[in-house]
Amino acid sequence: MERSIRLLLAYDGSNYCGWQRQRQGEPTIQGILEEGLQIICGHPLTVHGAGRTDAGVHALAMVAHFHTQVAHPMAAFCKGLNSLLPPDIRILSAEEAGPEFHSRFSALAKIYRYDFFTGEIMLPSKRLYTGHLPGIFDPVPVREALRQLAGTHDFSSFERSGSRDLSCTSGRGAIRTLYEASCEPLAEIPQGWSLRLKGDGFLRQMVRIIAGTVIEIGLGKRPPDSISQILAIRDRKAAGQTAPACGLFLEQVIYPPAA
Repeated sequence: MERSIRLLLAYDGSNYCGWQRQRQGEPTIQGILEEGLQIICGHPLTVHGAGRTDAGVHALAMVAHFHTQVAHPMAAFCKGLNSLLPPDIRILSAEEAGPEFHSRFSALAKIYRYDFFTGEIMLPSKRLYTGHLPGIFDPVPVREALRQLAGTHDFSSFERSGSRDLSCTSGRGAIRTLYEASCEPLAEIPQGWSLRLKGDGFLRQMVRIIAGTVIEIGLGKRPPDSISQILAIRDRKAAGQTAPACGLFLEQVIYPPAA
């Protein structure tokens, strides 16, 4: 009988080319997980993740699932798998999932966090987990910009160029809903800040482009009321820089109570 196993995992993405398996054989989170699970299960399998984090991006609570017919106890997919994984990837829990569960398509929302530092000199211990965007930073206009971004919009201007086939008219295109967006100081890092975005889905590099754009606003490089114009233009060139990958964390994936 086929089983669906749901994994909750965390990883440091510094040494990986993102989540998705690469044809060229570069190290990826999906690829490493599949290698370990194939040893445990004894057959080829595919691990499906709730999202596709980019190279250098981290996760505190990624959800993934796979199918197998082996009758191993859950400990094999948690403690056993951890014994095969490198120390920068850890399975936090494993459980049986219903046949209808899909880590990506069953999700209601995701929460991403972007940590950044605006001081002149970055501490070496923070460099792999905090974007460095130096300057005199004011959070007040950033919060105003985030209020304008909240809600349902076409986020084409905040999507990596060339990441979608724009000739395809099926699906929802670049329409996404941001439920919450905030900017708060990082208590452990003076001149450190954290953006948190909760949405029903995110386009390729959308969080990093939003971060880069609103940080420019906080540094006085563009006005907060430019957000409405950027949204209306629907062109990546209208938005700001793409913030460095190292500051981005997938913090939570939210599912219906029964999922």
